Amino acid sequence: MGFFTDAYDLFCISLVTKLLGRIYYTEPNAPKPGTLPPSVQSAVTGVALVGTLAGQLFFGWLGDKMGRKKVYGLTLILMVICSVASGLSFGSSPKSVMATLCFFRFWLGFGIGGDYPLSATIMSEYANKKTRGAFIAAVFAMQGFGILGGGIIALIVASIFDHKYNVPTYEENAAASLMLPQFDYVWRLILMFGALPAALTYYWRMKMPETARYTALVAKNAKQATADMSKVLQVELEVEEEKVQKITGGDRNQYGLFSKEFAKRHGLHLLGTTSTWFLLDIAFYSQNLFQKDIFTGIGWIPPAKEMNAIHEVYKIARAQTLIALFSTVPGYWFTVAFIDYMGRFAIQMMGFFFMTVFMFALAIPYDHWKNSDSKIGFVAMYSLTFFFANFGPNATTFVVPAEIFPARLRSTCHGISAAAG
Repeated sequence: MGFFTDAYDLFCISLVTKLLGRIYYTEPNAPKPGTLPPSVQSAVTGVALVGTLAGQLFFGWLGDKMGRKKVYGLTLILMVICSVASGLSFGSSPKSVMATLCFFRFWLGFGIGGDYPLSATIMSEYANKKTRGAFIAAVFAMQGFGILGGGIIALIVASIFDHKYNVPTYEENAAASLMLPQFDYVWRLILMFGALPAALTYYWRMKMPETARYTALVAKNAKQATADMSKVLQVELEVEEEKVQKITGGDRNQYGLFSKEFAKRHGLHLLGTTSTWFLLDIAFYSQNLFQKDIFTGIGWIPPAKEMNAIHEVYKIARAQTLIALFSTVPGYWFTVAFIDYMGRFAIQMMGFFFMTVFMFALAIPYDHWKNSDSKIGFVAMYSLTFFFANFGPNATTFVVPAEIFPARLRSTCHGISAAAG
């Protein structure tokens, strides 16, 4: 549920940026509705990712220092508070509303960033080797449902407001096509809903014991680790103090992140996990956050002046929900089903290959797609890039760092890898 919330909060902003442009930047008697200036658009869309990067590094490091459980609750509280605060963004001018929105979105991203290394690490430390890949991938697969959830909530909110206030298109009556302050509530409600799943998850996070691998191998308390796992598995376990001391003892297991020993053992691993995540997210995040512009560019969504403000939100949400439903979500669950049979490497290489093929097939004949009467071919291939991102590197880049690094540095290294993305 943490990952459901992460994806909802990160990607729901793309559903409402056009509405923000209409509300705060429409000039009187202009031929078409207002849009966010490029610098404001970039800030509103990207500031949460800046927060996420910082949160991944900070909470990843903290998770190895203080333990997974303590930090896990902290990230969730931050997400709840900042989701609500984003919807309450205040100010008397467009600039001040956007500034406060960006401020709260940064700290929301900071909390989300902590969820990445901690969710992956906790799941990998609870799971057994045989099904570990599927379990970690299943945590990440909730990102698909979060994106889908954002679209569905936007559709519901837009439908309610559309039925209550039946307003004309911008072309018919510019002033009446944007009901203020009523339509100002739409984007606020969509952003604030992200607090609900996070708040509901808090109780279960606090009930969860610390992972046994952290307690035994990092905190070096074999007795507590055994008691915790006995409770989780509901079986009696014996304390193996000597075994734990043997594993954690000696200089070979005391090396730090910036040591020669770490570079020798895991330097190439870290280079691999950071570079693949970096390369994937250039494509994945830009495609997700700027979907609406691509849909408008190829004419799948009508020009802004032919719709009123609420219809625009509805059409963008509908397009993004369809893409999520038929390509994004199935891609994640294909990974869950096949990762422990095909392996991480094969899925990652296959995903990168097919993403490349479909992006070239969209980009090279782009004028043909743009001028074609039928948009089905473009949308189908565009959907397949999402499918193979998720049945491919988007899921595997999350799984591998949670498995490949030692317990003492696992959360930190996962955070560094995610931050590279």
